Amino acid sequence: MASSSSHASLSRRVRALTALALLGLAACGTAPRDAAPARLPAAAGGHAQARDAGMVSSAHPLATGAGLEVLRRGGSAIDAAVAVQAMLGLVEPQSSGLLGGAIVLHYDAASGRVDSWIGRERAPASAGPDMFSDADGRPLSRAEAMLSGRATGVPGALPALALAHAAHGRLQWSSLFESTARRAELGFAVTPRLHRHIAGRFPQASAPDVVALFAGPDGTPLRIGDTFRNPAYAASLRTIAARGADALRGGPLADQLAARVAAPPHAARMTPADLQAEVAEHGDPICRPLRAHVLCVAPPPASGVGLLQLMLLLDGTDIAARGPDDPQAWYLFAEASRLMYADRDQYVGDPRFVDVPVRGLLDPDYLADRRALIGPRAAAGAPAHGRPPSAPARDGDATDEPAGTSHFVVVDAAGNAVSMTTTIESYFGSGRVVGGMLLNNQLTDFSWGPGATAANAIAPGKRPRSSMSPVIVLDRDGGFVGAIGSPGGNAIPAYIAKALVGWLYWDLPLQEAVALPNLVARGERFNGEADAFAPELRAALSALGVDVVTGAGEDSGLHGVAREGHALHGAADPRREGVASRP
Repeated sequence: MASSSSHASLSRRVRALTALALLGLAACGTAPRDAAPARLPAAAGGHAQARDAGMVSSAHPLATGAGLEVLRRGGSAIDAAVAVQAMLGLVEPQSSGLLGGAIVLHYDAASGRVDSWIGRERAPASAGPDMFSDADGRPLSRAEAMLSGRATGVPGALPALALAHAAHGRLQWSSLFESTARRAELGFAVTPRLHRHIAGRFPQASAPDVVALFAGPDGTPLRIGDTFRNPAYAASLRTIAARGADALRGGPLADQLAARVAAPPHAARMTPADLQAEVAEHGDPICRPLRAHVLCVAPPPASGVGLLQLMLLLDGTDIAARGPDDPQAWYLFAEASRLMYADRDQYVGDPRFVDVPVRGLLDPDYLADRRALIGPRAAAGAPAHGRPPSAPARDGDATDEPAGTSHFVVVDAAGNAVSMTTTIESYFGSGRVVGGMLLNNQLTDFSWGPGATAANAIAPGKRPRSSMSPVIVLDRDGGFVGAIGSPGGNAIPAYIAKALVGWLYWDLPLQEAVALPNLVARGERFNGEADAFAPELRAALSALGVDVVTGAGEDSGLHGVAREGHALHGAADPRREGVASRP
């Protein structure tokens, strides 16, 4: 006969699965703005189990250090996240900043609930379908569009952090910026990765504002080991510390932002009304069971639904019984990825403007139909999108999303966690600078070629689709298992899924799962770190029709934290310069 404790455990699991089913059926992104956060059932004995002092994993040691300093002062995970983002804007300005956008997931250890804040930039009221065309109606080149005033969306990262801090902050907002402000005045040594971008051949690297920002005392570009100081950024941080998100809604910084966007070439109009409109919002995550775990992701316009679809497609295969040296495992991963991307590209957009069929894309019968398309050999040509239940008909997508962005994870001593992906879109954003901060060029993430009625088409006030997909992983009782995410443009879902397969299916330590070779299968191409695959594995994949080629950068920046028992283990992508560390 089963013991009473076994019955209690079973009861908790039934309650968990029931709650998760209800959560999963929610059409995320369509809930009212003040909708209650997702609540998962508390684990046995609550979530106040023995813990270590926390963990921060980010793409730069100084950013990790800024978060740790806040944790040592007794700050919460979201307090530390504010400090990490502030420091990333200084030390990794090519990837993110306070004039960009962000997607924030937060896990509350006391209640077991997961919150989502969407800080994706929005198009100003002046935006329209022809905004990336010249005076004669000809489409701008991508380089022209990225460097234009029209590329910049109303920033959302700072408003998202401010809202999350109001809900879960422990320390005063004003106390979270000074250490970075002092570092901006004192300076730090230019790293090889930052120098690679300062000396890059992409258009923004030669933009006048970027050249001036990274010029040494003699006017020449900074080199590896040179000291980079940014006193203008220090002043901006002190303004933001005093005024919060209102610093970008009115006053000197807001005026400078509007003026810089309005400057040629291809000036745009960003009005006080645009800047004062709320650009971040709270919403429920999308959560789905995955074997022994539960994956929670942000709703559209983030691409969490695509990541979940990919994992659920794989969950119906035998990939878990295979391993990283098995070509069939990578073949299944590639073909499932292509199916996911075809659907994601077709259907995901801003749910305030288009109907995103979240339920249909994750419907078990629909997933089974899509999975059945995986044959013994890679399908020739790009796979077509499917037609999930209740999916609307619309034009195809022409979005071209480059591989900028950053991701970090924070866990505090109480077990609260933040998984946050943050971006200014392309490297150095639009190449324009205000107050020591790079402006985003996020609006070039819209579908602005053919396809005016695509899910991701441009519209005033609309947010472009984002590939950002921060993840929080729970056990079936709602306890924290880990968190992960990555930069990488449209490759983000593939990068994260690869790490989840290695970690959750193949039982690799999270750091080893992060370091697995990247494979991004989308459309007709199989991009990846070809040289990181063993020659015999590449040959076997080629025999299956998966010819892995380099050329798309594959510059992931996976950062995460995993809990094993009561101990936290951090992971930092070896492809970047980050570190995971405890206070």
